[in-house]
Parts: sequence; structure tokens; C-alpha cells
Amino acid sequence: MGNLVEKNIPRHLKKWIVDQNYQKYSPIDQAVWRYVMRQNHNFLKDVAHEKFTTGLVDSGIRIESIPNVEEMNECMSPFGWGVVNIDGFIPAIAFFSFQSQGILPVASEIRSLKHILYTPAPDIIHEAAGHAPILCDEKYSEFVKLFGTIGSKAIATKEEHEVFEAARALSNMLELGSASDEEVEAAKKTLEEKTKQVVAVSEAEQIARFYWWTVEFGMIGDVNNPRIYGAGLLSSIGESANSLTDKVKKLPFDLETVINTGFDITVQQPQLFVCESFEQLIDAVHEFSERMAYKRGGTESLDKAIHSGSTATMVYSSGLQVSGTLTDIEKDATGEAFYLKTTGPTTLAFDHAELEGHGKDRHFHGFGSPIGKLQNEAKPIEDFSDEDLQRHGIEIGKKTKLSFESGVQLVGETASILKRNGKIVIITFTDVTVSYGERALFQPEWGEYDMAVGESIISVFGGAADPEKFYNSEEDVQPELKSLPKREYSKLEALYGSVREMREKDVFGKDEEERIQQAFHDLEQEFTNDWLLRLEIYELLQHHQSLPDIQNKLLQDLNDLKGKSEEWNSLINNGLRLVAG
Repeated sequence: MGNLVEKNIPRHLKKWIVDQNYQKYSPIDQAVWRYVMRQNHNFLKDVAHEKFTTGLVDSGIRIESIPNVEEMNECMSPFGWGVVNIDGFIPAIAFFSFQSQGILPVASEIRSLKHILYTPAPDIIHEAAGHAPILCDEKYSEFVKLFGTIGSKAIATKEEHEVFEAARALSNMLELGSASDEEVEAAKKTLEEKTKQVVAVSEAEQIARFYWWTVEFGMIGDVNNPRIYGAGLLSSIGESANSLTDKVKKLPFDLETVINTGFDITVQQPQLFVCESFEQLIDAVHEFSERMAYKRGGTESLDKAIHSGSTATMVYSSGLQVSGTLTDIEKDATGEAFYLKTTGPTTLAFDHAELEGHGKDRHFHGFGSPIGKLQNEAKPIEDFSDEDLQRHGIEIGKKTKLSFESGVQLVGETASILKRNGKIVIITFTDVTVSYGERALFQPEWGEYDMAVGESIISVFGGAADPEKFYNSEEDVQPELKSLPKREYSKLEALYGSVREMREKDVFGKDEEERIQQAFHDLEQEFTNDWLLRLEIYELLQHHQSLPDIQNKLLQDLNDLKGKSEEWNSLINNGLRLVAG
């Protein structure tokens, strides 16, 4: 991936990157790309956002061949974007983190001929040709980066994480096509069961809806005459054509309506939302962010972190950031949290940089600390002067007793006091007991006690404060990217390759006629149901006005194949219309 990956991509995101291995694309893959892109461009050039057509060229995407992601990366650089290849589904927090950094993650795989209209798994047609062109618009680019920033901080529920994993497993299974019917049904059942367990709509789900109805299926302009900009529409001619008919209700974009409207990825959308401008979407992102846990903080946000069952960061009013899996909070009679506890590896950071000596090795089993002020003390501990510290007996090497407003009691010897930006953020004690009523929260035999300092929790967000340090285990590091050896093509793939070569050379003489005759013979004998290669040969012969008898036979074959399914009927008719000009 060149200099972009080496210099600009955060280390913790590199594990999701794969080598495109361009040589893995077969001539059939190239034919699938070409068919879809020719259809899409022919239709969308008149109905998509004005940046679609120019953006295809500007982003390094060609209609005739699958794009090289390294070339896309270079082409997108002037627009403030880089492009990397990923391996299918990645967690939402990683996906949005890429976008917040101005990096477009693109799936390396391409849909199969069997799934040419739609694939249940991410593919390069959707993510390159769908997303990249409109990113060349300055305001839209600003919107997507801003969206990535809030999306990477969103907190999901544990149940939603499980739905994601089940959906990823099913989608990959369907696209690969190697699973048995029993395995597919079992995966569908698992997804259904996990989905039923989701009983609340988290901020992550609301963001997913916001993203779906804008970045994926958004329209812009007038509700009576909208233009398409969403990647889901731009990468599906069937859905984009349907979206412009009266079958799909067009609604003016409204944030509340959007985040309260669910979606089903398996069906064409019954309604779509039309924004007035990309500036309206930027304003909506800012508006939505104000209700998120990372902006609100407090007990409500801590509850969200507990329900997520995954890594989150709790930010004290001192600026201290505690990253780990929050499993418990103590609340007072009014329902306000006064003590938090994580379980498992935890880190302490300030300004998104892990504090020295406070990594996962020190807090491997978890972390617990009070929230709030001392009893009968108006000033928060983080703002204590040296005199204030002495007044409360908080001096290095001396024993002290601290009583919090909440009722938490701490008795121990002060070992160190850590400050950042004029604020006290951590006070470390030895030989310490922390208790609440009759219950021990920390005991002397457990070792040193690092007390987080802060009157309140001002922010809670998904993920780690310093992901470069938090996600630093060997399994989190992307292995060296290696190219795959070129494999031998099957006979059908070789036929596709031969036709592709003749089209690209644009020279058609006696040798080429003989090759086409042989290819047609092989099709008739061995590949009776292949409609796409027949269409490509027919197009090639039409272009060179050659072999009229074979043209007629191909046309008859294509007409016969139309009757095998409604989908083939549509695909073949659309292809023939383009050939006819």
C-alpha cells in the first residue's frame, strides 16, 4: 500500500489491511466488473450527483477493469483521501476509524457472476465505485470524515456486537457458496436469534441508520427530482433505477426520522431520504454528536459502556482516561455513579497518550476508582494546591484517610502524585484499604492502588484512548503482506481472457475470427448456461462487423437463456441494449 500505510495509518488499524493481490482477479472477475460498471455508468451519468462521473476518473476507477487500489490511493490523495484494501467485514469502530483518518477501506474481493446484481458480502464494486467518486466533492468529504469521527466513538450493546459477528459469518458463507444448506440455515437461525436479543436502540445503531440512509442510500436535491449519491445505489443499477420510481417514497431528510427508521439489507428500500445539501448533513452530524456519550458523560453514559461489554474509555474531569471493559458502577440513592470498575486489561491515559507505567501490564486484571469530591470539601481533588494536599494529609510517605461525599473511604500511604496540565490525575497509595460501608473495594494485599482523580465523568466513548498502545499484542499486528502466485485459469476463465485480450487489442483479423469460432464451439459444447461470455463475444463481433452467422447463433442462445430466470432476462436485455448503442 505504499507510503500511505507506512506513514499515515495508525498501527492498530493495519491489522485489517490486506494485499489486493491484483493477479487473483480472473478474466471472469474482470468481465463482471466491466458489465456492472458499464451498466451503472450508462444509467447513472444522468441521475447521480454531478461528482459521480468526474469522480470515477478522478479517483482512479476505470470502467473496463477492476481498479488497482494503489493507483486509487495516489489519485485520491489530492482530495485528502487514501485508499486501502480490507478483507470483507470489519468492526464498525475500525471502519469509522479509517474514515475519520481520511482513509477509504475497500474490500479486496469482487462479487461472483452468480451474484452479479447483489452480493451479501462487501465487494470492490460497492466500496470503490460506490464510495470513492463522491468523496471527490469537498463538502461530502468533510461530512464522511466527520461521520467517521463520531462513528468511531459510538457505543454499541453486547447484543449488537453479536449480531455483527453473526451477520459477517452468514454473508461470507453465502458469497463463498461452499457451505451446505444445513450450515446456511444454521447461520441464518443464529443471526435471527441474535437479532431478537437486541431490545434497545443504542447510539451505535442510530449512527448505523444515519449512515445507511445517507452514505449508503442517500439522495440529494428536491424530493420531486432527487439525484443519487449513496454508495448502495451507485453500485446497484437495479436499486438505483427502482429508487427513482414512485415505488420508493422520497422523504425530506430529517435527523430524528432517520435515526428512528430501521433498515433491512436483504430487500430494496421502501423509502429513501433526500437532503437539501451536504452542508445539511454536516449540521446533522454535529447535532447528533451532542447526544452521544462522548459528549454527555455522566452515569447514563457509564451505563452504556457496561451494556456494550467491550472496550470503552471513561474520561474523568481531570482529563484522565481509563480504557477497558467497564463491568460495574456503584450508584448512590439518587442513581448517580460514584465508583467504577473495569475487568480485564485496562490502561490509563491523558490526552490520548498512555501514561508511563499505566499500561495493561500494570492493570491486567482490571481497575477501580472513586468518582467525586471529598466530604466537606468544595474544591475537586484535581484542583488541589500543595497546601490543599497537605491539609488532607496527602503527602508522599505519609498515611492518610480520605472520606468521599459518596461514603467511600480510603486509608493508605501516599506513594506518588501524578499531574498533567496543572491537574492532579492519579494518586498512588500503598498499604491501602478502600471500602464502602462494610464492603471492601480494595485491600492491602492486592498491591499498590492507583486512584483516578476526578469530580465527574465528562465523557465515555467506544474503544481505547490510545489504541496504538492498547491494541499492541502480536495478534493485533498485520502480518507481512505477501503476493499470491499466479494460478492456472480454468478453461472457461481462459476463454474469457482470450475475448478480453482481443477486445483490448482492438485488432480483428483472420486469426481472431478462428479464435472466436473455437471459443463459440467450446461454449456450445461445455458451457451452455454462460450468458456473460456469449454477450461479450456478441459485442465484439458487432463492433468488428464480423461472423454474422455466429452473431445470429449467439443472439438465439441469449434469447433462450433469458427464459431460464427473470434475473437473466433482465441482465441479458440490459447488456444487449448497451451493445445496440
